[in-house]
Amino acid sequence: MAMANNKWALTIKVLPFLILVGTIKLALHFCHFEPLGINPFFTSIVAATIFLIGFLSSGVMSDYKESEKLPTEIASALESIQDEVNTIIKGKKFASPECQLAVKNFILFYSDFLDSLLNWFNRKERTRALMDKISALTEHFTSLEEFTQVPFIAKMKVEQNSIRKIIGRIHTVRETDFIVSAYVILEILAVFLILGMLLIKIEPFYEAIFFTLMVSFVVIYMILLIKDMDNPFDYVDGKEQGTEVSLKPIRDFQLRFEQKKSDLGLE
Repeated sequence: MAMANNKWALTIKVLPFLILVGTIKLALHFCHFEPLGINPFFTSIVAATIFLIGFLSSGVMSDYKESEKLPTEIASALESIQDEVNTIIKGKKFASPECQLAVKNFILFYSDFLDSLLNWFNRKERTRALMDKISALTEHFTSLEEFTQVPFIAKMKVEQNSIRKIIGRIHTVRETDFIVSAYVILEILAVFLILGMLLIKIEPFYEAIFFTLMVSFVVIYMILLIKDMDNPFDYVDGKEQGTEVSLKPIRDFQLRFEQKKSDLGLE
């Protein structure tokens, strides 16, 4: 049911615009103010608008498809680090109080880090603070180093650096708009296109209403869709509204980690 609601979220956003356009078209018709006729210049505006929509869609889509992979890559790196800690827990040295303390401190810190990571996606934590926590993992790796093999610690540091790079990439994607000037010209063309549909006289009138609403719907919907896809990490209360990249891989890992934490009696 939630996915179905998300599917229609953009359509619901467009409806107020359609009601406004339809009301204005009715008012202009009954006031007999439709001074324009269809001509080649108007069709040129239609073609230019469609071209820009296609141009922006293709550019934004490539970034969106790349962004879809990032939560999974983060979850994979997080789990890889946890796997190395699990190796320590299963090892002979875990019997020592020093090892148990080091593992306990890491798990408690890792749990807090996962909460901070999800809060960061929801803009409840600053990027700088999250980066500091990623760097703080190094201290815990150092405390675990004497209880495992050096290559295992090296692998954990590689995954740490991978997480840092992905966070930086996500920060860039959600803080940077795709060719802002292209959005400006598209919005201007959309206004002229809809204004033209309002002022063009088409007979019979029901055809005028139909085509005005249809063109307005497609143009407005596509502009909103492109803008939503341009920031695939724009979450509302931690939920995906339809065009946001799913954080399910990270949440799933957090659930597994919390279960592991519970099994160790570290609630």
